[in-house]
Amino acid sequence: MTTPDRIYRSSAGIAGGVLLLAIAAWLGIDAIVAGHGRTPWLALATLILVVPLVVAFTLRPAVHANEERLRIRNPFRVIVVPWGEAAALRSGYSNEVVAKSGTKYQLWAVPVSLRARKRAARQEARSAADRSAEAGGRPRRGGFGGFGGMGALGGGGYPRGTAAPEGPARAEADKIMDDLRELMETKGEAESAQGEVTVRWAYEVAGPALAGALLLAILLAVG
Repeated sequence: MTTPDRIYRSSAGIAGGVLLLAIAAWLGIDAIVAGHGRTPWLALATLILVVPLVVAFTLRPAVHANEERLRIRNPFRVIVVPWGEAAALRSGYSNEVVAKSGTKYQLWAVPVSLRARKRAARQEARSAADRSAEAGGRPRRGGFGGFGGMGALGGGGYPRGTAAPEGPARAEADKIMDDLRELMETKGEAESAQGEVTVRWAYEVAGPALAGALLLAILLAVG
């Protein structure tokens, strides 16, 4: 029995996509309704080109994972990697899965945030200092770097009287990659997790975008 998918998406990407679509709709519809001459046609062609691209790069990306396979929905492709064919999950400036064939597939829906990593590293350093202080019977640092400072919070931002988290602080994208690695390591040998890597191009996205680009090129050429 196939387990339900864990679905990972970028909330920042979705929010940005909705905002861009709202701006494009506002400007485009205004140009179509109030424009003169070739302006409505140019606005229509631009919308046909821009809307699919915005959807492809912001709303569309998602990562689906269950005990059998990893399904990656990127802007223009859908890649299915059975866990038995996954060789590694790597995190650098981007997150990617490496198939046993050596082919790499980027996980667009799990973007790397260097700022989040630095914030997690600072939080982990504060937590480690708190744990060390507690182990030595010393008070935790205060909220502003001193000892006993602004009463309610310790240096790591945790209420006094509570223990600092045991596990290391991790950025959200790194936590997701940890979950995926656990699935790969525990399910990679299962019979149900075997198969071939499949790649399908998203013609439903590329087609409208190409049509809009062609229409826009024709309008600009005959102008």
